[in-house]
Amino acid sequence: MITAYFDGGSRGNPGPAGWGAYIVNDDGTVVAELSGALGVATNNVAEYNGLIAALQWAADHDITALSVKGDSLLLVEQMRGNYKVKNEGLKPLYHRAKMLVMQIGNVSFAHVPREKNKDADRLSNVGMDANGA
Repeated sequence: MITAYFDGGSRGNPGPAGWGAYIVNDDGTVVAELSGALGVATNNVAEYNGLIAALQWAADHDITALSVKGDSLLLVEQMRGNYKVKNEGLKPLYHRAKMLVMQIGNVSFAHVPREKNKDADRLSNVGMDANGA
């Protein structure tokens, strides 16, 4: 089973934003480190972009079972179907993530404490730094 950790953040909310995804295999070997800059965005938009990047990586690599972990309780619960997506700006990102989940097949979501998501957080800061923030 591949595990993907995701994160996103913005300096200002909204502000210069970035996302990160840290992907490991069963034995903990790092298989991908992804990051990106978003310009000005909210924390939640940045979080969704980290999630989408992780899901897209899995889909592109024909992964059929994926464990997704993040420190955003909102996103994890939205993806589990326990929270509604009320923000209009997040709906297209949510739908894109759901389509990728359907493409992959077997995807589980887990909320982890911030200290268990340090690598994805580090990568999201790389994305924020790329904005010059």
